[in-house]
Parts: sequence; structure tokens; C-alpha cells
Amino acid sequence: MKKTAIIIPARYSSTRLPGKPLLKVNNKPIIQYVYEAAKQSKLQNEVIVATDDIRIKQAVEQFNGYCEMTDENHKCGSDRIAEVAKRHPEFDYILNLQGDEPQITPDVIDLAINALQKDSTGDISTLVRKITSKEQINNPNCVKCVFDNNYNALYFSRCPIPYERNKNEASYYAHIGIYCYTKKSLDKLTKLEQADIEKQESLEQLRALKNGMKIKIAITNLNPTGIDTIEDYEKFKKLMEV
Repeated sequence: MKKTAIIIPARYSSTRLPGKPLLKVNNKPIIQYVYEAAKQSKLQNEVIVATDDIRIKQAVEQFNGYCEMTDENHKCGSDRIAEVAKRHPEFDYILNLQGDEPQITPDVIDLAINALQKDSTGDISTLVRKITSKEQINNPNCVKCVFDNNYNALYFSRCPIPYERNKNEASYYAHIGIYCYTKKSLDKLTKLEQADIEKQESLEQLRALKNGMKIKIAITNLNPTGIDTIEDYEKFKKLMEV
């Protein structure tokens, strides 16, 4: 039986909202919401928080979670989870679950894991949701994805893709930043040089596509809101405290 680890990268130093994993709602830190959802996944065998800050490690251990320290010089979350993954050869799949997604649900986590486990041709899996809002379609912070008939990603962009040359013909899908990797693909990805299109769009997943790696797509109706700003935090706090 192949095993899956969910690794949650969590850093304290965020430009827009420092210390966000430790911000509390109903006396529970944001990271705890994410951790508890991950633990309820039916396909996980272990949940690990990966951090470079002792304050986060201490907070995780206070709610009886498991956390490992990582190098503070990592440039992205993938590098951080790769460091932890190398310590655990017992795992065949690694799910990268962002520590600022407190609205994520166990079934959506399992959807991402299953998309990769059921298709031996895939290197990575991720999620998308259908969108119709013109505001979201044209918002560069809402990353769009196009994929083929076999649910392999063709491209991700901050631009509206596909371009709607013929009215009412286009369908748009927004990307949800949760990734499941085979151990081999995670190791390969983090060793590759940044791709030109990755730098241009500032989207790490384009490095995988540029190098011929297959990203499997699964569709969900969930629209989780990540905590990136103080406004996001206040919205989540208001939602949970009603």
C-alpha cells in the first residue's frame, strides 16, 4: 500500500501579513484549522507542518500537532516540503497544503490525492473550480487554467484564458493552489531551474509544464479563501464567529 504525507509549509515572515499562521479565530490559530482538516483526510498517512520559525512549531505542538523545522532560506513552499519529504522515504505521495487555507475541506484534499493516485501517467495533481464572474476572470490574482480532454493541464495564466474570440463559447476555470506530487516528481521539480514563463507569470507550476511534466486536474465546487491580507483575516473571522 502506497503512503501519502500531507506537508503544510508555514512561515512567519509574510510581507502582507506577518505571523498569519498564528492569528487566532475563536481562540484557534489559522494553522490549526488547516491541520485539523488535513488530519480528517481519508487518504493521508501523516500530516506534518514544515516551518522555519520556532513560534509556529510551538503553536502546532500546543494543539498536539506534528511539526518539523526547515531551512529558513527556502525561496518557496515546494523547496520547504521537499526538505521534509527527503527525511521520509516511507512516503510515495506528498501533498502540499498551504498553511493559510483554513477553509479547505478533507474531501477536497482527498480529491487532489486521488487524482494523482488513480493515474500512473501523472507527475503532479491540482484542483480547479469553474468561474463565471467577469471580475474574477479578469483579475490577475485569480489564476486561470486550461486542460485537455484527459484532464492534463495545458497552461496556467493570470490572463483570461482561453481568449473569448467568439462570444459565449469560453469556459473559465480558476486554479486552487493545492498540489499532490509523486516523491520523484517533487524531487525533480525542486532541482529544475526557473523557467522563463514561470518568471513572467510568477507561477511555479509553469516550471513543471515547461519541462514536460504532467499535471492532472480535478474539478471541485469549493471556493476556499486564503488568508493573505488583514482584510482576508477579518472576513474569515467574521464568518467563523457568526
